Amino acid sequence: MKIAVTYENGQVFQHFGHCEQFKLYEVQDGKVFSSQVVSAVGSGHGALAGFLRQYGVDVLICGGIGGGARTALADAGIQLYPGASGDADKQIADLLAGQLAFDPDTQCSHHHGEDHNCGSHSCGEDKNGCAGNH
Repeated sequence: MKIAVTYENGQVFQHFGHCEQFKLYEVQDGKVFSSQVVSAVGSGHGALAGFLRQYGVDVLICGGIGGGARTALADAGIQLYPGASGDADKQIADLLAGQLAFDPDTQCSHHHGEDHNCGSHSCGEDKNGCAGNH
């Protein structure tokens, strides 16, 4: 099984569509036997699901994610664990132990203005994305 985590400086990056790196973990017999960081620069929202599929990813752990990306990942057959935060390696260990803290209802809406809604988490102006649950 191959698991991807949205990744920045060792942490789960909080906006899937602006993710520039993923850390990929190869798992066998419930244990990580290899990992690598790959660049997704230039892929953008729409192409990231295909990018992950090219790497054979089965599972994605991420922070905030929009509805279109959720659909694209589902269409690519990638199981999603949104709303995660903190150390990326710890998230993998927690997932493998059946203890991953995530929020299946995490969803970002990127229609900015007074009606802007990012669910239960805050939005960061730097990338107009989701800053995750705090």
